[in-house]
Amino acid sequence: MTLEKAYQNRWRAEAGQGPAFEPFEIDRALCRVRETAFIVQDPASGRMGLGLGGNAAPPGEGNGPTFPLVATLAPIWPEWLGDRGFGEAHGTRFPYVTGAMANGIASARMVAAVAKAGFLGFFGAAGLPLEHVETALGELQSELDPDCLPWGSNLIYSPNEPDLEEAVADLYIRRGVRRVSAAAYMALTPAVVRFACSGLRRGPSGRILRTNHVFAKISRIEVARLFLEPAPTIILDALVARGLLSAEEADLAAHLPLAEDITVESDSGGHTDNRPLAALFPSILALRDEMTRKHGYDRQIRVGAAGGLGTPSAVAAAFALGAAYVLTGSVNQACVESGLDVEGRQMLTQAGLADVVMAPAADMFELGVEVQVLQRGTMFGARAKKLYELYRRYDSLGEIPAEERESVERQILKTSFSEAWNATRQFWSSRDPGQVERAEEDSKHLMALVFRSYLGQASRWAISGEKDRTLDYQIWCGPAMGAFNSWVKGSFLEAPTNRRVVQVALNLMEGAAVVTRAQQLRTSGLAVSPASFNFRPRPLD
Repeated sequence: MTLEKAYQNRWRAEAGQGPAFEPFEIDRALCRVRETAFIVQDPASGRMGLGLGGNAAPPGEGNGPTFPLVATLAPIWPEWLGDRGFGEAHGTRFPYVTGAMANGIASARMVAAVAKAGFLGFFGAAGLPLEHVETALGELQSELDPDCLPWGSNLIYSPNEPDLEEAVADLYIRRGVRRVSAAAYMALTPAVVRFACSGLRRGPSGRILRTNHVFAKISRIEVARLFLEPAPTIILDALVARGLLSAEEADLAAHLPLAEDITVESDSGGHTDNRPLAALFPSILALRDEMTRKHGYDRQIRVGAAGGLGTPSAVAAAFALGAAYVLTGSVNQACVESGLDVEGRQMLTQAGLADVVMAPAADMFELGVEVQVLQRGTMFGARAKKLYELYRRYDSLGEIPAEERESVERQILKTSFSEAWNATRQFWSSRDPGQVERAEEDSKHLMALVFRSYLGQASRWAISGEKDRTLDYQIWCGPAMGAFNSWVKGSFLEAPTNRRVVQVALNLMEGAAVVTRAQQLRTSGLAVSPASFNFRPRPLD
């Protein structure tokens, strides 16, 4: 069959703008993703090429040289990579979220910066005293118009401090916070159910409208199921009895999933099950579809991706899996807006793919839950594991052999067990006196509180920059950090002072669009070089 018969339409280039046939020419043209791309064929050699500009026309129309047209690809905008419904639901320009890194590492400054650039950011409230959270909310609400610039804050599962979790949820409701990132949940609590269901009402058309939105961060099927089901009746009834929900809100809650934004967290920093996104994400999509059919939901449930997203290719892959939005975490900690001290941020810029390790979590120490942290430049991971081993092996501080005790006091706690308990008791006396009462009756719980004190302080030392505690810095970090460092090497983003959260976000999204275009061209028959998939960072507006 002749080319004329095989391809009914032809592409006509603009004057002086012929198609690109050489790999280096195609690489240069790839960045023009916001233009229609034409895949053409050279009649003489049969090679495929890329045409930009010009126009498609039937054979015989117009003047000038033309080429048989093989395929036409629509423009790609980074804003369009995810689910358009995400931006419509939350008022963002980009389907991109910055995660709620605890202890204020995801600072109010960071959240404000990304909100003004069209992204959605969550403040890292976990681990902070309630008054500090309220201060940050005040800063954000004074700087950001809640009707135009959406943002949110963190609500973390707190099995050891349920009263604090409920107080944080109550604060959010009173202060008009409309979005929370619900993290580390292993079971539903009254706090997260109350937030999600507060303000439910019917609109003029009869459709149920939400006031508050829960972004459920999950990594297990069984936990995802909890958030995809309607809120449990037993919890709703209890909240109504306490006067924390109205009967109407509880009734409407029975017709909705608890969360309409599910963030699938793969191998990440902090709380993680280290699961690969390519295996986990499709499973959650299938569960979402199953729950939608089961309950007859008439609304969209958006599923986003998190964990391991430190390069444009990783972000593009997440969108290719069907992610409605992406969420980044580790890479933002090294940005200048991060709440980490400058030394901690510098340590992150040196991390490689393998420079991470799992360590016991301060908030769920007794349960054996672990978090992923930076290993390079710090001894925290090894020391935290040592404390957990001792906790499992012995029932009290007094049972720990003298040699082990001396090592822990000198190298880890840097004080005696008795002095460590005195400081710990003082802390809990003001935060939750019930913990002190329990510890004085249960020696193993006392030991857990002392060891948890080290774990909790280790993250704060990295924030405040305690110079004599550098080797004890706890910095939550996943392999995305190493991948990011490798990608930006030799570019303007290699320098720590240039790592601004908006520049990181823009480059990841722009790069993801370029990688997506390169894959489209490849599947359309164009010979695309490997270099076409390596978008290099550049200052972007």
